[in-house]
Amino acid sequence: MALMNFLKPKNKLEEGGRTSAPVQRDAGEPEKSCPNCRKDIPLSRLWANDLVCSCGYHFRMKARNRIRMIADKGSFHELYSGIKADNPLNFPGYKDKIETVRSASGEQEAVVCGTATLGGQKCCLFVMESYFMMGSMGSAVGEKITSLFEYAVQYRLPVIGFTVSGGARMQEGLLSLMQMAKTSAAVRLHSDAGLLYIAVLTDPTTGGVTASFAMEADIILAEPGATVGFAGARVIEQTTKKSLPDGFQKSEFVLEHGFVDSIVSRRDQKRYLAELLKMHGGRAV
Repeated sequence: MALMNFLKPKNKLEEGGRTSAPVQRDAGEPEKSCPNCRKDIPLSRLWANDLVCSCGYHFRMKARNRIRMIADKGSFHELYSGIKADNPLNFPGYKDKIETVRSASGEQEAVVCGTATLGGQKCCLFVMESYFMMGSMGSAVGEKITSLFEYAVQYRLPVIGFTVSGGARMQEGLLSLMQMAKTSAAVRLHSDAGLLYIAVLTDPTTGGVTASFAMEADIILAEPGATVGFAGARVIEQTTKKSLPDGFQKSEFVLEHGFVDSIVSRRDQKRYLAELLKMHGGRAV
């Protein structure tokens, strides 16, 4: 509790966006509708607020944009960019779908890995990409994350991971499910070396990712309103034959039931993470 009070966001709107003056816009400027408050927001204002609405709703963010937001300017060095999915089971249409998603998302795979500094503290960083098949975990994603943890052990570095995923990638079958054990073993190796792992759960973090490395961190944070769970709420209701409580599987509900340590809004994340790195013996560069 003392730790969380010490790191408590300094602004009064803990779950809200930036409190800034209204942004002037030209007539016809593109807007985006907020699914929470239903208001139309000028894109310029939304980007200035790190894709957070004034009501506190956190829009999904592409991996590269998140890296630019979190890492010290110019400090990110990408690793394992050449590792990408194949079609090991010859799943019909999978190869074409992968190529389409690569063109649309601008990424080769559903996770971006590398090293960076946060507030001058060096760390390994992985950020999952929701626009690449909803961050689904296949063999390449598992290999990249495993390799990053092994790199972190070799160079004695903490790991910070931003998760967003619909779970294991069905087109790779059992090979995809095996990544749960593979990544978990890498996290354990990193933990046994006495190194820090911080996970930040973003919307949504579900399925096999939740059941493995997302929930195995030493410190687990979440963004406001993020969906966090294993099976979908509808599947759980059908299985248990019971109605679920309001807000079930939202990060606030998960925090209340002890599965995450704190909810941190996007505007506070860099400061929060840098403080955690320093408190746990981070290495300045």
